[in-house]
Amino acid sequence: VLIRIDVTSSVPIFAQIAASVRRAIADGDLAPGDRLASARDLAESLDVNLHTVLRGYQELRDEGIIELRRGRGAVVTTRAKGRAAALLALTAYIEEARRAGLTADEATRLVREGMNS
Repeated sequence: VLIRIDVTSSVPIFAQIAASVRRAIADGDLAPGDRLASARDLAESLDVNLHTVLRGYQELRDEGIIELRRGRGAVVTTRAKGRAAALLALTAYIEEARRAGLTADEATRLVREGMNS
């Protein structure tokens, strides 16, 4: 899986790495059980700090998209596709809500109403 970053972007590099993995999962380029590149190898190929990659991987772990296992590395979870797709949709919603001028409270209320209907 090709992970690209834009060093001119205002989005932190760790977040770009996580977003790239989410997109690959949502698009079906990564499947449950697939292993990601080691943090060290990815850091080297992107010419970024190892801790930057680890932070991106930790974000994905915290979202339930990957598991970090000693000796096995980063592995895509069985529930990753649905979670990745939902997070991508949520990111798009947040961007649209900002463009529409919604406050965080208004946007959150709409999500709660949608989840409870």
